[in-house]
Amino acid sequence: MREPNAIDFWRGFALITIFINHIPGNTFERYTFSQYGISDAAELFVFLAGWSIGIATRTRDGEPEPRWRSVVRMLARTVEVYRAQITVMLLALAIIAGAALLLDNPLILEWHNAGNFFADPIQSVCGMALLTYQLGFFNILPLYVVLIGIAPVIVLIGRASRWAVLAISGALYVASLVFEWNLPSWPGDGTWFFDPFCWQLLLTLGFVLQDWNRVSPAFRRWTRRLMPLGVVIVLVGITLSVLEIRPDPLTVPEPRLLFTFEKSYLTPSRLVHFLGVLLAFSPIYALLAPRIGWIVGFLSGLGRNSLAVFSMGSLLSLIGQIIRFQTGGGLLVDTAVAGCGLVALGITAWFVEWRSRRAPRPRP
Repeated sequence: MREPNAIDFWRGFALITIFINHIPGNTFERYTFSQYGISDAAELFVFLAGWSIGIATRTRDGEPEPRWRSVVRMLARTVEVYRAQITVMLLALAIIAGAALLLDNPLILEWHNAGNFFADPIQSVCGMALLTYQLGFFNILPLYVVLIGIAPVIVLIGRASRWAVLAISGALYVASLVFEWNLPSWPGDGTWFFDPFCWQLLLTLGFVLQDWNRVSPAFRRWTRRLMPLGVVIVLVGITLSVLEIRPDPLTVPEPRLLFTFEKSYLTPSRLVHFLGVLLAFSPIYALLAPRIGWIVGFLSGLGRNSLAVFSMGSLLSLIGQIIRFQTGGGLLVDTAVAGCGLVALGITAWFVEWRSRRAPRPRP
């Protein structure tokens, strides 16, 4: 088991934020950082995935591990995430169907695009297998499957030239914004909520910046010097969010995605804001770790087991939505839902690590 560290800490922080934000309207949602900026926890989650890939594909002495091993490792992770997505989708549909039966309310069957499944299960099952059929609030893992699936290409090109992989990734990002490339949804119309052609840039940035941070003292020095710029960007984001200032997609010039705040396409404003958040808050972990050790340990435990915790958090947030729908919410209900959810996430992380310790070791 890894000791607490900044990557796991911030990943755990992102997981809790996503859990809270996936219960819309709850009391604690207004206190998450996504309410005070342009970007949110989704950007942090994907960026840390790229950063982690940079660490995982190197040996302990800092040398790149064999190419075949990196490729096999990431493809195995892709299969693991894909399996989690299918399992979570089936459980979410079962929760929605069970709630509709228990509460005698067939309208619940229409929640989060679930109506397509119950109206046409044959096509929907095929769409689930292809990842083209997604429920609302259950659309991050399909993006993650695609990003981890293309990660071997990013790693192999990045080992030859960090600038080359950034140029290719940036060119694909810009082209996707200009021509609005995205993967189609099926069955049903529309496209993916998270556009992989755009979000791959954030994964690539995480991978490349991790390497520069590891080998370049000049990079770390400039990161510290630019922290005031990050603070300014964060303050601008707070101002825009509090005053609800957003560009109107119908009045901005073409290509419109260059000027809007759309999450689906990771538009430049969201990307710039997230980079500002990184600059402003990168020193925070070193200040917090000695002072709130038990919180750091809890969040790091969630981050170490991010896939299991995220999957459980997605299902718990759906249950929380149903509870708020039936009870009307309120501070007492929201506190109970959030508190029980956090305990369940902690138990999930503990159970995964307990099971890994109990697993039989291969005999020599």
